[in-house]
Amino acid sequence: MEKQMRKEADAIVAASIKAVQPDEAVSRALQGKKFPGRVVLVAAGKAAWQMAKAAHDCLGDRIDAGVVITKYDHVMGLIANFDCREAGHPVPDENSFTGTQAALDLAQGLTEKDTVLFLLSGGGSALFEKPLVAGEVLQDVTGQLLACGADIVEINTIRKRLSAVKGGRFAQSCAPAQVFSIVLSDILGDPLDMIASGPAVPDTSTCAQARAIAEKYKLNLTEEVKELLGQETPKELHNVTTQITGSVRELCAAAAKVCREMGYEPVVLTDQLCCQAKEAGSFLASILKTHYGAGKPMAFLAGGETVVQLTGKGKGGRNQELALATAPLIAGMQGVCVFSVGSDGTDGPTDAAGGYADGETEAELRQNGLEVFGVLRDNDAYHALQKTGGLIFTGPTGTNVNDVAVALLKG
Repeated sequence: MEKQMRKEADAIVAASIKAVQPDEAVSRALQGKKFPGRVVLVAAGKAAWQMAKAAHDCLGDRIDAGVVITKYDHVMGLIANFDCREAGHPVPDENSFTGTQAALDLAQGLTEKDTVLFLLSGGGSALFEKPLVAGEVLQDVTGQLLACGADIVEINTIRKRLSAVKGGRFAQSCAPAQVFSIVLSDILGDPLDMIASGPAVPDTSTCAQARAIAEKYKLNLTEEVKELLGQETPKELHNVTTQITGSVRELCAAAAKVCREMGYEPVVLTDQLCCQAKEAGSFLASILKTHYGAGKPMAFLAGGETVVQLTGKGKGGRNQELALATAPLIAGMQGVCVFSVGSDGTDGPTDAAGGYADGETEAELRQNGLEVFGVLRDNDAYHALQKTGGLIFTGPTGTNVNDVAVALLKG
């Protein structure tokens, strides 16, 4: 039964991600649009290549030139007239900086009749960056934020103030040209100014909030960084039109549809999941325990973005950690499984999209001399799930609308 459930899990993942590809959304946003002057394209984020390809297919030679900046191994081929680049994520690197400078250069010298077609997706905070501090300082602050358990809104509130392109500053630099922005959302509730730190959106966060976050997590900051946290970001932009598309809500709906087609009764618990990955895993396991033996197949779904607090030096990601955390709680149960994936196809700094666990996972780990709580303490879910066949691989998907976790119950 467990082998069959793993096949079902993989099928649910594949069909759900296919349903939230950005191609149709970008084409829909551009349908009927008339751009009077020159058009240049800037695409940034994990889904940047896919979005840029869709725009090129739709507009063709109407786009004069383009710069595409995405994550390593996410460029899937050449696009005519576009400079496609790969850069660091989740921590920006030199390629992030040089790629962003190329985009800024492309957007200069335009008139008020010209348009910057700006395609933005999650991951843009690291990939689209021109720091106002030395690169190594920015990398250090980013590393601290990722390790302390701060959520994405808190992280981006800090990052905006250390950047020449975040918090509306990119759109400001494009003026007098118009910016037509198509945004693929990867943040709960779709707050535009927080998706990739809002390069083309007026910033709603404040300096007071940034300083409070720094104090909350006891960040070790240089005097230069502290000073930048006190400099306000643009609160008004008059040259931007934004269209948001895609969200974790659509991902959950797609996953629920596939589960129903497989004979499960789907229940979407939330599309606003925001907590420690281990806690989310414990929550889903407890739901399976409550309904175990109910006599009917059920699927419980939770979409959102959990966080991991780093206490070890292992390898893993939030989705792998969520799945692994369920293993001791569902141990010995028949006809149950929990799996969680990132829609972009990568989970943390790994090549896996997420993880899978069922009633046999803990026993298999013990046979390999591993104990779940020790693995979680070391943040080494990747190597543990690798031994049980519990890693889920999709490769780069071309989209990024957050994560979905699913708990399946045969009855």
